[in-house]
Amino acid sequence: MKLLGRKFITAVAAAAGAIALLLLPQTVARAQDKIQDKTYVMKISLPTLNDPSYFFAKAYAAALERDSDGRIKPEIYPASQLGAIPRQIEGTQFGAIQCVLIPPEFFVGVDERFEVTASPGLVDSLDHGQRLAADPAVLKLMLGLGADKGLHGVALFMNAPSSVIAKAAIRHLDDFKAKKIRVLASPFQMQAIARLGATPVAMTLGDVVPAMQQGTIDGAVGGIVVWTPMHFQDAAKYVTETGQPAVFAIVEISSKWYESLPPDLQKIVDRDAAAGQPAIAPVVVDIVDKTRKGWTDTGGELISLPADEQAEMMKTFADVGADVSKTKPQLNEAYKIVIDAAQRTK
Repeated sequence: MKLLGRKFITAVAAAAGAIALLLLPQTVARAQDKIQDKTYVMKISLPTLNDPSYFFAKAYAAALERDSDGRIKPEIYPASQLGAIPRQIEGTQFGAIQCVLIPPEFFVGVDERFEVTASPGLVDSLDHGQRLAADPAVLKLMLGLGADKGLHGVALFMNAPSSVIAKAAIRHLDDFKAKKIRVLASPFQMQAIARLGATPVAMTLGDVVPAMQQGTIDGAVGGIVVWTPMHFQDAAKYVTETGQPAVFAIVEISSKWYESLPPDLQKIVDRDAAAGQPAIAPVVVDIVDKTRKGWTDTGGELISLPADEQAEMMKTFADVGADVSKTKPQLNEAYKIVIDAAQRTK
């Protein structure tokens, strides 16, 4: 009886195993279907509105939803709706935000090499800036930064040339002296402004208008593509178009979120961002032109330094990048990669 019992149990186990093997493909198929059916919300955050970064975000979101057949559900939050820039960066690192578009130098707390694109004198035109951003060595450097800090870089592009918005007109280099000027969070910009005799004040974009209205600062470095659509005319009407430094934007994905995606969606996230980078170049040109006109149409003034003073300013800026990075080996190596690429892509 014991022998028959063992044989019976063995037979039942074998039958169960056979049934399980028969059902395995169906089980795997159902699991795959669940993965295919799952949707992934992608919050895209940026500090600006109606500038090139915003239009990149819109095109990127549309491409992702289309190419993923709706499995990725992008949501765009411009104008710092999800918090100040530092909070947006932290949110992306921890996965609460899935994508962020911000000038690279704001990531300096993550890795100081992010700031190299803020070096003044790096590029001399929008076209040059886009060629630099597309250089393989630059992309490898910039998109790889932050990989060990929760960030996955997918695109880089020039967002605008710099200008200085001010309450009192800056028509000559001497007009910079004794002014308190907001800069991006980068020693490259801080030293450049300091060399003009002004005091640099690092500040996030959302604080600029109240700071100018309250007299905390006299002006700010940024782009006309921000000043016009975000109504900075409420704080100041004078914009001096120095063109330096170039303002780039980097697109960073939360590594935590990216790694949760199935491989096919990861490829789409990378591919659509890469495709969006060259596509944004003509949009940048168009937006710069329209926002320059928009500024003057609403009573603002655009100012250019006299040619000899512009040239003098560029000489003053020439060695800022080398000076800032010379005592920091990793930063200096990154600066050399970018400056070499800038020469190649002229």
